[in-house]
Formats: sequence, structure tokens, C-alpha cells
Amino acid sequence: MVYSCKYKSPIGDILIASDEIGLTGLWFVGQKYFANTLPNEYITSLNISSKHMADNQLSDEAIPCKNEILTDTKHWLDIYFSGKNPDFTPPLHPVGSAFRQEVWQILLEIPYGKTMTYGEIAKRLEATYGHRKMSAQAVGGAVGHNEISIIIPCHRVVGTSGSLTGYAGGIDKKIALLELEHTDMSHFFVPKKGTTLCSFPQDDGQNQV
Repeated sequence: MVYSCKYKSPIGDILIASDEIGLTGLWFVGQKYFANTLPNEYITSLNISSKHMADNQLSDEAIPCKNEILTDTKHWLDIYFSGKNPDFTPPLHPVGSAFRQEVWQILLEIPYGKTMTYGEIAKRLEATYGHRKMSAQAVGGAVGHNEISIIIPCHRVVGTSGSLTGYAGGIDKKIALLELEHTDMSHFFVPKKGTTLCSFPQDDGQNQV
């Protein structure tokens, strides 16, 4: 069973989705891979038009929260966007390969207001899961396919040089989220030719070693 509701954040409308186990998706409207894990017929039932996608906004018609997981997630977002670090995490149920799950688990361990590079994640994978010759590009593919934005904090992943390489929700949102967390931005920069985290071709959803 799929459940969903919308959330109006200070930096853009968000669609939240869950099943009976936990949160399965949290997307900024209009982002790359929007509602990627939801059945096509379910997306159609939400009446999200191409104009809504282009405007990065959902319709004013409410999508009510129909379970406790969604209600908890909205509460988490209320706390987060008030500038505080929530002291709980809603139940999560991300769908993905074993490799992606490993990467997402490391993302959950990045502290509020801190960052980690793709290379550091690759080294953590090697040390924790025994992968050999793990590439930053493979990590980037898995990071970019994270379906639960903000709560699984892929916005905290940066390039080794300090480059704020892209974010599926948009580089402006990545910067806004880092600034909200009072992250030290002094050594970061926006590349002249930005890419999205989803642009790394090496991760096809399988374990990359």
C-alpha cells in the first residue's frame, strides 16, 4: 500500500511517500527522479501536472497524511526547517540494491552541519563492507539515487576539492540546506559547470567493486 502527502517547505514543495513499513520517498517537486519509486498509476492519481513540475509546486489541493509515518515525517521536517536538528528519525524503508543501501547507511551517519566527500564514503565502504577499489564515481551514482532527500542527507556530500557538485533537488536547495544547518561554507564553491549527483554512469543499481 502506498501513502503520500505534500509538505510546503521554505525552499520548495515536497512530496512524501511511505508504505506500511516506513518512509519510501521524499522529493522536492520538479527534481530529477521525482517520485521515482511510486507506481505510475499512483502518480497519475495525484494530479501532478507538467506545470506543477515546471513551477516546482504542488497544487493547493491537500493530500492528507494517512498514516503515522507521514505524520511523524512532517513533524521531523517542521523541526528541521525551524533550524534545529531533530532528535528522532521516522521509520525508513528505502528501496535499492545492497550497494546503494550501504551508501545510504553511511549518509545517515554524517552529523548535522557536517559534510563528507565521495572519496571518504568510498574508503568507509572499503573498511566497513570489504569492498576493494571502490570508486568515488560509483558512490556518486548511489548518492544521486537516494529517494529520501534531507532525512537521508545526500546534501551533505561534497567533492574532495570543496566543490558543491550538484544535487538532484537543485544546487540552490543543496546550499540552502547546508546553510540552514550552519555548515561552515567558507571552503566550498559552486563549479562553473555543475553536474547532478545522479550523473555518474558507473552505478547501475548493482554492487560496484
